[in-house]
Amino acid sequence: MERLLDELAGYRTDLHGKDFLWTWEKTLDEIRAVAVAAEALQHLHRSGQSLRLFDSGLAISIFRDQSTRTRFSFASAANLLGLAVADLDEEKSQVSHGETVRETANMISFLTEVIGIRDDKFIREGNAYMREVAQAVQEGYDQGVLPQRPTIVNLQCDVDHPTQTMADLLHLKRHFGSFEALRGKRLAMTWAYSPSYGKPLSVPQGIIGLMTRFGMEVTLAYPEGYDLLPEVVDLAGRQAQESGGSFRVVHSMDEAFDGAHVVYPKSWAPFQVMERRTELLHRGDREGLKDLEKEALAQNARHTDWECDEARMARTAGGEALYMHCLPADISGVSCRQGEVSASVFEKARLATYREAGYKPFVIAAMILAARFPDLAGTIGGMVARNRARVGL
Repeated sequence: MERLLDELAGYRTDLHGKDFLWTWEKTLDEIRAVAVAAEALQHLHRSGQSLRLFDSGLAISIFRDQSTRTRFSFASAANLLGLAVADLDEEKSQVSHGETVRETANMISFLTEVIGIRDDKFIREGNAYMREVAQAVQEGYDQGVLPQRPTIVNLQCDVDHPTQTMADLLHLKRHFGSFEALRGKRLAMTWAYSPSYGKPLSVPQGIIGLMTRFGMEVTLAYPEGYDLLPEVVDLAGRQAQESGGSFRVVHSMDEAFDGAHVVYPKSWAPFQVMERRTELLHRGDREGLKDLEKEALAQNARHTDWECDEARMARTAGGEALYMHCLPADISGVSCRQGEVSASVFEKARLATYREAGYKPFVIAAMILAARFPDLAGTIGGMVARNRARVGL
């Protein structure tokens, strides 16, 4: 704890009162600080200490898509800090009767400390919705409607998935030993076959948008036609140059795996498919969506050989690359007939991927603390000094 607190105190940050929407909007010191704070919180929790800092207050979750890990990670993080969790079900609210985003945002925020939002279905719109909520609560606070301005945390949008990629970063830091040890490591962010369609682009975009800042040699691999948002790809290239790392795009899974220290095989839908899907969803065109799904699945079926198997893992650095996934993975012969990863590869990495996911509640808690308390290191140091055991221990 002393080492972590010393490291945390050494970072220059301006996170207090700020939202967390894209990782690349934060400085490297701020990214490192959130990751180290998450480490410290995890250490304190495992040592049996209470991390409750709030006597009252709400943490509101808005999930516009299905979720397991992130939904429960957000609830766990809020509860860990003493906040009560309330989920906004739009079908059971006045949103279904035409209530505006501006009005909803203020009505749910009177005693709210943080709002976590997942909105990844609509390309070019999910993150825009989060920013509209942020603007609405800012106006409410500025005009005296709200006694405090809630922090907005991106729980996955159409562009980035910061709570996931920050958990991934912490997993890499713990695996290789430090942030500095990531420099020069080869990471393969590759498309992989899935028997489903419409998976968001935000994980691969989030990975290339974050890991290129740490001097890693990042390869993005996908079949022709499975492009990501062009602005995020351009951003990754610029960041790799600035960090002394590298970034390239290839259309061969084997080439991406060659000599890689880290592999992240994950299916996503082509950018163009997600654009068409967004238009059809807005129109409520069910037949059009069915036709698009058939078309997209047929396109996927041309690339069933894009699977992370033992032969490809043997091509990696020493044949022992770190396998990563945001979960749930499409496991060949287990969760589907043929998928992203072979059963044998996944089984070897299964517990490690669970640990990877296990960082997320503490990452979210660190984001909340950084936004709500001006001195992140001092706040966690106060928890250490208080040394209060969790109830029941």
